[in-house]
Amino acid sequence: MEAIILTADGAEDLELFYPYYRLQEEGITVDVAAPEKGEITTLGGKRLEANVSFWDMHPDEYDLVMIPGGNAPERVRQDERALELTRRLYEAGNPVGAVNHGPLVLISAEIMEGKRATCASGIRDDLMKAGAQCVEEPVAVDDNLITGRGGSDLPAFCREMMRAVHELLEQEE
Repeated sequence: MEAIILTADGAEDLELFYPYYRLQEEGITVDVAAPEKGEITTLGGKRLEANVSFWDMHPDEYDLVMIPGGNAPERVRQDERALELTRRLYEAGNPVGAVNHGPLVLISAEIMEGKRATCASGIRDDLMKAGAQCVEEPVAVDDNLITGRGGSDLPAFCREMMRAVHELLEQEE
């Protein structure tokens, strides 16, 4: 199983690293994709290698996409390749996760209409204008869409993401 994290400079540290390592703990190969291949810097100054650029992504290679929050989603949502990968995985029924400001990418990918979601309070209006039903919960699951509010809710978010991963693995057996 392969996962891809869509991010850029300015990702929220915990929202990037917690799912990154949690997915690896499950034995999942995790690619980190950014506008350009190379080192990215989080809001807290941590560095991580983006081993894939948005130009080099192929949606058929991935089983799951995850989008951390922070300032990074503003850059990710401006790239049509990132939006197309998100749309294709969502439409294929694969798990799509976004936390905090990550749902901004889901809005730009035009997949939020009629969906139940949660997010950082600062983008709640954006989600509602995109047609989503916003809930004030640590994590919201709507079919293969998993959204979380932020750092303190990462245990609940990652628990749901891992549940979706295990369901996908069971389907493959």
